[in-house]
Amino acid sequence: MKLATLREGSRDGTLIVVSRDLVHGVRVRGIVPTLQCALDDWAQVAPRLESVYAALNQHPTHTVQGAFALDVQALAAPFPRAYEFLDGSSYLAHVERVRQARGATVPETFYTDPLMYQATCGGFLAARDPIVIPDDRFGLDLEAEVIVVTDDVPMATDAAQASSHIRLLGLVNDVSLRNLIPVEIAKSLGFVQSKPRSALSPVLATPDELGTAWAGDKVHLPMRTWINGKWFGAAEAGEDMQFNFAQLIAHAARTRPLVAGTLIGSGTVANHDTAKGNSCIAGRRSVETLHGGAPVTPFLRYGDTVKIDMLDRDGRSIFGAIDQCIRPLAE
Repeated sequence: MKLATLREGSRDGTLIVVSRDLVHGVRVRGIVPTLQCALDDWAQVAPRLESVYAALNQHPTHTVQGAFALDVQALAAPFPRAYEFLDGSSYLAHVERVRQARGATVPETFYTDPLMYQATCGGFLAARDPIVIPDDRFGLDLEAEVIVVTDDVPMATDAAQASSHIRLLGLVNDVSLRNLIPVEIAKSLGFVQSKPRSALSPVLATPDELGTAWAGDKVHLPMRTWINGKWFGAAEAGEDMQFNFAQLIAHAARTRPLVAGTLIGSGTVANHDTAKGNSCIAGRRSVETLHGGAPVTPFLRYGDTVKIDMLDRDGRSIFGAIDQCIRPLAE
């Protein structure tokens, strides 16, 4: 099943069911008004939404009343705002290269205990919303990641149990301001200014939509990225992931329960094989530094564009593409 949110009604939008091919949608106000409400009562609501989804995939204009042609521009983020977004850093190939490029080592604990921080969740950008920053000298970077969305997860849930709490999957552009990060890290408390709002994929999908590409609580598909229309990378999301999503959820829930609608990020998708490209500019700059002594690729500036997408094994977009431009605050 695939779900999205129309930019209408309350600030949390209106939930719609989206066809598998991302061509049609239908409002489901008679079942549930928003995606958050659906997650709050998933066991009761999901079967009814699945029935709508099945009908929408058959003959949408004949069998589903109110079905309409999907316009991605009309969509908000699936969660215009969320209760919690916890972002991991489970691709240690990325961590290793970034640290090596600046002459630092990776602590041994990174291989046994997941890295994770509490990310911005009070608002998410829609997939076509511009990234607006007051100064493009801040070192703007994309970070292409996979996310999962949970239902209510009890405190101290272990990894074996955590898998059953994964309800939806999607993509996120976890926007970073690289030139602000060192100052905040030096304060030893966490990101604030260096982590503005992130963008979610147009659509979220239940794990079964990925078929065999969802295995071992990982997504085994390439994360495709472009900058200014030029290919930037196709790192394999199922490879070199030190901690799978069940392990990340268990880490987050060790000392607190997670509420329904919690987003868990994979961290920037990266492989040891650098020929597959990168999912963030910092990763490419690290490779350039290690091979040539200095970074070459610039961070994003006003007017640049980024695109992130993931295709199924038949070559069809699963979640729709995140496709954004960079704009100044004054516009």
